[in-house]
Formats: sequence, structure tokens, C-alpha cells
Amino acid sequence: MFSRISEVFKKAEEGKKVSVRGWVYRERTSGNLRFLVIRDASGVLQCAVKKDKVDEKSWKGASDAYIESSIEITGTTKKDDRAPGGFELQVEKVHLISRGEPFPISKDLSEEFLLDVRHLWLRSQKMTNIMKARYYIESYLHEFFDKEGFYELAPPIITKSQCEGGSTLFGMDYFGEKAYLTQSSQLYAEVFIFGLEKVYVLAPSFRAEKSRTIRHLAEYWHLEPEMAWYSEEDNMKLQENMVEYVVQKMVKEHSDLLEACGRKPDELKQVKTPFPRLDYEDAVERVNELGGKMKKGEDFGADEEAVLTKEYDVPLFVHNFPKDIKAFYMREDPKKPGTVLNNDLLAPHGHGEIIGGSERIWELDELVTRMKEFGLDPDGDMKWYVDLRRYGSVPHSGFGLGVERLTKWILNLDHIRDAIPLPRTITRCYP
Repeated sequence: MFSRISEVFKKAEEGKKVSVRGWVYRERTSGNLRFLVIRDASGVLQCAVKKDKVDEKSWKGASDAYIESSIEITGTTKKDDRAPGGFELQVEKVHLISRGEPFPISKDLSEEFLLDVRHLWLRSQKMTNIMKARYYIESYLHEFFDKEGFYELAPPIITKSQCEGGSTLFGMDYFGEKAYLTQSSQLYAEVFIFGLEKVYVLAPSFRAEKSRTIRHLAEYWHLEPEMAWYSEEDNMKLQENMVEYVVQKMVKEHSDLLEACGRKPDELKQVKTPFPRLDYEDAVERVNELGGKMKKGEDFGADEEAVLTKEYDVPLFVHNFPKDIKAFYMREDPKKPGTVLNNDLLAPHGHGEIIGGSERIWELDELVTRMKEFGLDPDGDMKWYVDLRRYGSVPHSGFGLGVERLTKWILNLDHIRDAIPLPRTITRCYP
């Protein structure tokens, strides 16, 4: 019967015989004593193999093991403050499962090399901890929407409809017809609000943006809720409640994991609602007051977002952007013509936009007019979307959250590529 390494530390009993299995994380030899630090998904455990305490096969197995060799070890626990976790295993038997070859990740830790061997680097403690944290972040997102009475949906990934502009579409041949990888599941999510009212999608989206920034991916995971009867004010409240929920759950239940990823939990304890808000025009003025150079009518870039958020420890809403620089489906604000009922939620300290949301155009005439302004044919491939406004349309809102961007901010990662297992960027589609 094998124990997970975390169970060995939880029970913390000296003199208990246990068996563990995993991979060699560290190894060193001192005379007739061989130290193997073994890892599994739950943690690491130091194992001391004394030549005169094990049989010949066990000593050979321990001696032959490389870093990342797979192994099974049986022994007795012993308290040792010098060992990771304060306990080590006094080994009685070693079974080397697969010695393998010398692990290639040793001296060369350059970014490009680690990306080339990403399939192996994912075994590292750094990447293992990030992937664990990402799992919990996604779990809490699902948990939040379940508590709020949402239904999760599975829309198509292949589509004939553009959502965010034709210049960033990945085209493909679909049995002789032109089709695309989806930029967003939003338009399809809107289909379901007329039956289910509150829905969300968590699926990949694809953007053919020629960006080389620390926050852009060509393929990323996109959380997209859509809500019938929600105003933009309702929408923003849902967004901030969601972010607070996920962050505080991480602080409460996984502070040790946050610290292992390099994030101080106390920094995140401050993330409480309501989040501050700035009108777009006020935000532009503030950027310029802080040394930026931005004209009204321009969208925020990474530099402007960094300048704007450096004063904040919590996310910041910027709302009511100019109509001309936003997507065709965003509803114009009747109280402030020329702007739309939308928001970007910017993470603090330069991590940038993590959410974009808006109230959707729900009246038929306004949608048709806006589509024509964008050069879209209301009777073409998006006729089905226009149909939604013909039959019992209602006011509704929604937003899109980049899971990798959220993860990057919560864990305070330097680059978004570390928030996803196998990143796809303008320069990389391998491994």
C-alpha cells in the first residue's frame, strides 16, 4: 500500500513504516549514504539510503537513479529538522522502476530552452505549483457560478461568425467553405439566455494577434457569462463579486500554494468589493497626469494600463469607452451618446485587463444599424444572431475573462506563458 507524500507529513509519526512512489527530484551521495529526494503530486520527501541497511539490489537501484527516474521506496519515518518538511525516510527497500536517461534540464535554464522542453519543464516544482493554483482558480470560478444559478454550456469552436474583428481570425477550410477558429463564444452564449437566462462558457478562444507582449496568447481559455435582464451595472457587480470570491478562496484555502508561487497572501486579502471605477475620459486624463501620453479616442495599451493601475492594490473598472473603438454588439449609453455601456476590469500593478464586459445591443434596429456601420451583413453568416432580436429579445449583458490573465495576476507571474501548460504565441507552436 503506497502513501502519498503529503500523507506522511500529515500523520507526522516517527518510526512508522511507509511506502512511497514517485520521481527523483534531487540526489546526492556521501560515502555509503545516498540521499534521494522523491516527489509526487502532493509534495517532496527526503529518503536516506544506507548501503549497510539495504540489500544489494536496493543499493544499486538507489545509486543508479538519475533525476526524474521513477522509483518506489519503503522505509521508516524519522524526524529530521534538516530535511524538507522536518521528516525523512530511513530506507529499507528501493525498486527502481525506470532509470531513463540523464535529465536534459540542468545547467541550461534559458527561457527559450525551457520553452523547447516545456513538456519536461512542466514537472518542475515551479510549474507544478502554478498548474495546481490554476486548477483551484478554475474550480472556484465554477463554484461561484454554480452558487449564482448559472448553467455551463459547450458552444462550437469552429464558426463562420466573427466577434472581435476579422483581422485576428484564424481561418480554415471547412469542407470547401471558409470557417474560423472562434475568437469568442459570446455570440453563441447569447443564444441560450432566452431559455436558461444565466449561462456561462469556459472554452478556448483564438486570436491571430501579432503581439509579443507578456500578456498575449494566440490560444487561451475564455470564461464568458451571459445574463438575461442584467444591466451593465448588474454586470459590473457580478464581475467584482466573482473576482473577490476566487481571490479570497485562494487566500483562505491555499495560502501555502500562493507563497510557493511567489505571491504574498496578505497582498490579496485587500481585494474586496466594491472596486474603484473611472469613466474612460477621466481615466485618460489620469494617465496623462501620471506621465503617460494618451489622446481621447484611443484604447488603452499595456503601458497606459500599467500607469493607471500602479496606484491601486485592487482591480480598477474603466467604463463608458467611445463607441467607435469598441465592438459592434455593445449598446450605446442613452445617457451619454457616443459611448457604450461597457467596462474593462484592470488588474493592479500593471497586470492589465483581465475582463471586458458590456451591455449588449438588444433591440433589432440598433443592432442592424451598428452591424452595417462595421461592414457586417445582417442577412449573411450572422443572420442567426440577428434573429435573436426578432423574437422576444430582452436587455442582457455579459463579459469575457481571460483565465491566464487572471492566473497571472493572482500569482504575480512575470509572463502569461507560465499561466498555461503549453503556450501558443506568435513565435511558438511547439511542443
